[in-house]
Amino acid sequence: MNFDDAIFGRRSVRRYEQRQVSREMVERLFDAAEASPSAGNLRARKYIVVVGPEMKRALALAAFSQEHVEAAPVVIVVCAEVDRSSARYGDRGSLYAIQDASAATMCLLLAAHASGLGACWTGAFDDSLVREALGLDERALPIAIVSVGWPAEAPPSPPRRDLAEMLRWVE
Repeated sequence: MNFDDAIFGRRSVRRYEQRQVSREMVERLFDAAEASPSAGNLRARKYIVVVGPEMKRALALAAFSQEHVEAAPVVIVVCAEVDRSSARYGDRGSLYAIQDASAATMCLLLAAHASGLGACWTGAFDDSLVREALGLDERALPIAIVSVGWPAEAPPSPPRRDLAEMLRWVE
């Protein structure tokens, strides 16, 4: 897949075929995620792969009952490891860990698309419910719940903003 197809063809897919995604395909997504930029090369992020129906149901509830979280064959929770980054960067470490995890999430989404999979980055969820469901300690900061599977829909391209609306040049 060429760059333009990857960037401009990727969509948030929320409906999936009920067929499994191989472990190898899922692991390949993490190769791409870990190729993303990282402050100080600390890689202050971790991933939790969820395939069990009960845990997917718990995560869907934590995500304000977003059905695609429960329906997807695979759900990946991306967490920022704030302590890891803060040990080097102090107060800015929390921001850097969130940036690290966000960059990894975007690379994961692009890899899913390039592999023929559909995925959706879900950011609307209750942190404490996600932590409780997964048995995470308070230091783990979940930043994304990503549903992944074989797409059962092809969402249209969303409207784009005009450059003049969002771009400012400074000399």
